[in-house]
Amino acid sequence: MHIKRAIIIGYKKFEKLDLTFRPDINIIVGDNESGKSTILEAIDICLSGLINHRYIRNEISQALFNKGNLETYLASLTTDNKTPPPFITIELHLDGEGLAEFLGDKNSCKEESCGVSVHIRLDERNNDLYEEWIKLGDYSGLPIELYGIFWETFAREREISIRHIPLKSAFIDSTQSRPANGNDLYISKIIKDLLDKDELIEILRAQRKSSESFAEDDAIIKINDKIDMAAKISRKKISIGVEQITTNAWDSGLFTFIDGIPFVHSGKGEQSIVKTKVAIAHKKAEEKNILLIEEPENHLSYSKLNELLLDITTLRGVRQLLITTHSSFVANKLGLDSLLLLGSKKNIPFSDLDQEDKDFFSKLSGYDTLRLLLCKKAILVEGDSDELIIQKAYQMKNGGRLPIQDGIDVISVGMAFKRFLTIAKKLDLEICVVTDNDGHPERLPERFSQYTNEHIKLCFDKTVDSGELKINERPFNYNTLEPKMLKANGRKALEIILNKTFSSDDELHIFMHDNKTECALAFFNTNKTLLFPQYIDEAIE
Repeated sequence: MHIKRAIIIGYKKFEKLDLTFRPDINIIVGDNESGKSTILEAIDICLSGLINHRYIRNEISQALFNKGNLETYLASLTTDNKTPPPFITIELHLDGEGLAEFLGDKNSCKEESCGVSVHIRLDERNNDLYEEWIKLGDYSGLPIELYGIFWETFAREREISIRHIPLKSAFIDSTQSRPANGNDLYISKIIKDLLDKDELIEILRAQRKSSESFAEDDAIIKINDKIDMAAKISRKKISIGVEQITTNAWDSGLFTFIDGIPFVHSGKGEQSIVKTKVAIAHKKAEEKNILLIEEPENHLSYSKLNELLLDITTLRGVRQLLITTHSSFVANKLGLDSLLLLGSKKNIPFSDLDQEDKDFFSKLSGYDTLRLLLCKKAILVEGDSDELIIQKAYQMKNGGRLPIQDGIDVISVGMAFKRFLTIAKKLDLEICVVTDNDGHPERLPERFSQYTNEHIKLCFDKTVDSGELKINERPFNYNTLEPKMLKANGRKALEIILNKTFSSDDELHIFMHDNKTECALAFFNTNKTLLFPQYIDEAIE
């Protein structure tokens, strides 16, 4: 049994999000603030009724509602055209056996499907109170106290409870730690879940025996006599001892150790591995059909992450896995076909790409497709030297900041512009393509016509330059970036930057042709005035 589709309406950043999932592994990739964690959180709310390990019924707040919806609603209250109170719906379409009672069309798509939904909305039983609230005119915020939370199937109107949902989730975020009394309640809880009743009794017996032996130690008896005689704070005997452990608080005095070191003092990477592996393997998680894992790469080296991913795939069994990540290694190790590319405006499964595009990115060193997703905007260039010069141009025009500091990634894609633009167009990513005209500027608009739109811009030099120079008996191309840099700055300026002298422009052309990287580094590192071709300036703007 698994989730085949999730629709999230009005929850946090999502006005409406519609996602389709694979029955086995799903890797959700996107930039910070793209909503990866929100997706896992929403699914867990629907299946477990929990948010941040607390019951959602007690945690309903204005912060859960989509900001745009909330602002529109509050603004309407001061007008004659008041809009209905905002609501949240999290809808899960399920697939598997034994779901007949969940079959119906009571969902946002009005489609026959098996599923369950949770709604956070104004409780109809409070309609009279809501009308009174409207009359009072205090519109500073949402009347959360009048809201309720309701679970329903797609089949019928009446409410159901969490225990009636056949699909159960285990939400694993290894970065969360809740220390108390020096211990970590997360690890204590999941280890406690591993213990049988008889084993718990053995721990209690051992703890009791330990506290009794502490009080009966000769040194402790002498210390307690001294304390009692010196303290004089009560007529009753004063002493120190170890608290007797109760059944409900058996773990409050225990520490989890890793190789003899208290768990909370072990390395963050080791903590992440142990928390994730124990959470997946303990008996309560085994009863759950779906694993939700938040960014497992946190604090882990390459080898440790490889070890953890192997354990995740092994311990997962047949359970559905939804995992968020920023790591190209995680995406590659678990399978690029499982990628769900989450853009700021749209999302697409990696499997939706054409086979040629999938093959390209599957073999691409560094998996730069993830770089494209993890930035606000991108500038695509042909080579590494172009990348350095673009970065320098940006830096000089933006107070010394590099593009990446403003969320703009400059990516060298060789001649594979169209592969990257396929993804960019599907996700409405903000992209600027910077390319040489190679003596034929009239061909470029047609070459990129199926990709350029309001989000994807094409920048190139409209002028064709020519000359008599030949290199290895072949005509020199005056229409690449290096010759255009010479044209913009002049030979004397570039001689100062390169700390070399040349007898002619063509001699400098030959040097830059044979030493592209050296020249690009010199341009990047210079503190001298440097000018750029107009199409570079256009790209930066």
